[in-house]
Amino acid sequence: MTARPRPHLPMRPAWLCRNCAAPWPCGPAQLALVTEFYGHSIALAFYLAASMQEAIDDVYGLGLRPNPAAMHARFLGWLSLARRPQR
Repeated sequence: MTARPRPHLPMRPAWLCRNCAAPWPCGPAQLALVTEFYGHSIALAFYLAASMQEAIDDVYGLGLRPNPAAMHARFLGWLSLARRPQR
């Protein structure tokens, strides 16, 4: 019996990947999200925006100040790369 691969999910409040410890969404998580939300890019953007807001709230909860530009790049900045051109 083969083991199922572990999903790349966020570990809060640090928002690191539970599997690879990279900042979430890590590369494998991005790929999984694009696959899961295929054909629903607006829903993916809303999901990631909500996740970004939760991450910002968690950073404040830890007594730190988030970097809005870095958070945007991390959570939403890669979305344009994931979109396929229309033919």
